[in-house]
Amino acid sequence: MKTRLPVILLAGMLLIGCSNSGPEGTEESQPGQVQPDEGGSEEQETAAQPVEAESLAENLRIPWSINKINDLFYISERLGSIIRVEDGQQTRQEVSLEKPLADAAEAGLLGFVLVPGETDRAFAYYTYQDNGQFNRIVELELTGDVWKETRLILDKIPSGNVHHGGRLRIGPDGKLYATAGDAAVPENAQDLNSLGGKILRLNLDGSVPADNPFENSYVYSYGHRNPQGLAWDEDGTMYASEHGPSAHDEINVIEPGNNYGWPEITGDEKKEGMVTPLFQSGEDTWAPSGMAVHEGKLYVAALRGNAVREFDPATKETRAAVTGFGRIRDVWIEGHDLYFVSNNTDGRGNPAGDDDKLYRIKLK
Repeated sequence: MKTRLPVILLAGMLLIGCSNSGPEGTEESQPGQVQPDEGGSEEQETAAQPVEAESLAENLRIPWSINKINDLFYISERLGSIIRVEDGQQTRQEVSLEKPLADAAEAGLLGFVLVPGETDRAFAYYTYQDNGQFNRIVELELTGDVWKETRLILDKIPSGNVHHGGRLRIGPDGKLYATAGDAAVPENAQDLNSLGGKILRLNLDGSVPADNPFENSYVYSYGHRNPQGLAWDEDGTMYASEHGPSAHDEINVIEPGNNYGWPEITGDEKKEGMVTPLFQSGEDTWAPSGMAVHEGKLYVAALRGNAVREFDPATKETRAAVTGFGRIRDVWIEGHDLYFVSNNTDGRGNPAGDDDKLYRIKLK
């Protein structure tokens, strides 16, 4: 049943001020691992304006990715299922995978994106264990209420105890993009022979696009630590959000072949041949995840930041646009509607009895 709840949509541009950062690699945790709450925003908010938030689905189990087509939502859950939401009804659908899901921290069924124009075929990104631990991208087909892995797209993406990446998006060019973390091995990010610490670009059949920047390589950009958000603006500019090493979280403009510096540079540091981020959070921690664009501004899900943050690429100003729901994993914008999923059941939040939820608010 849909419910309407008060939420604070914060007016006025504010400087970031999220909770203090913790040790490297602690942005997230293993399912079921209870840890202290990482805390909410410490901002001194002014001119707050209450608006209405609508709960569209509840009792989600570590939701990770939102997909929407018409009035139908599909939400991936890290424990290995898909939530279907339509007309106020939600159904948990089984996902039948060829490999067993890994139970490492931050791992599981992560990215999920529908094949363009279809509601019963999708691409998924998951972490698995089979003579080692890796990430893979596969195609799924829906039969009844079961999504079955039917085709391998890309395998052996590095995986470790943390930093799996996992975001999948179809770009405006019709290609499949994937974020891959460094698997907690920083040198992976600078190694063009490794898929770790990269943003990858694939044809939908799994082949390497002929116009990728490196010959016969899926690598589109490199030097990333743990990128988890991808979005394109109306002009086709590509952005990515990335977890920094104990704060210094990033928003980058992504261009083919660029080296974004990890682990050689962080924050505003510069080095020849490497790209300094468009924005970095300084000593504050967002732990940014999913991202979307609306009227030229980026809306970024923040886990440790406990907010949906709005960022203006032109002015580099940012504010907490939505707070009060704890950890936020992913966002989706359609028209003037902002959808987001909380992530309080991932072991790092304080879940309510009916968490996690899919919410909708109206953007002004």
